[in-house]
Amino acid sequence: MSPARGRNLDTVSEIEIRTVRFDAPVAQQLIRAALAELGARYGGSGDDTPVDATEFEPPDGAFLVAYLAGEPVGCGGWRSHGADAAELKRMYTAPAARGRGVARTVLAAVERSAREQGRKRVVLECGDKQPEAIAMYGAAGYERIPNFGFYKDAEGCLSFGRTL
Repeated sequence: MSPARGRNLDTVSEIEIRTVRFDAPVAQQLIRAALAELGARYGGSGDDTPVDATEFEPPDGAFLVAYLAGEPVGCGGWRSHGADAAELKRMYTAPAARGRGVARTVLAAVERSAREQGRKRVVLECGDKQPEAIAMYGAAGYERIPNFGFYKDAEGCLSFGRTL
């Protein structure tokens, strides 16, 4: 164990990232878990942002699933946000896999995918009841930006952006 991080440094190298369709069963299973967790934190469905599976198809987006020991444990995707930006959507790590670098690995893979499709910036919306996510985005170089999108005027909405 690394005293600085409190996790096994080899875990990150064991994480496999696969690009899948947004509507693939494995993606939908993880998305349902993510929305259930958000619903528990915020009430309601968890996230009412309109999304269409076709928004996550290259070159306008991608959806990624993280596997640890062959099991799907996390996900995240991006869709176009204007001409040169990507919007991060549906980031999630299963509770049993947290603290093992899954979210950071997914985030890096999402950023790489967006960059490969010509995006120069990533933006995201996050709620104020997700301190773990807020801390991770800050550590990854994301900074607060004006709110945008579906939750632009919602209380507790925090928006972040980062130049790739």
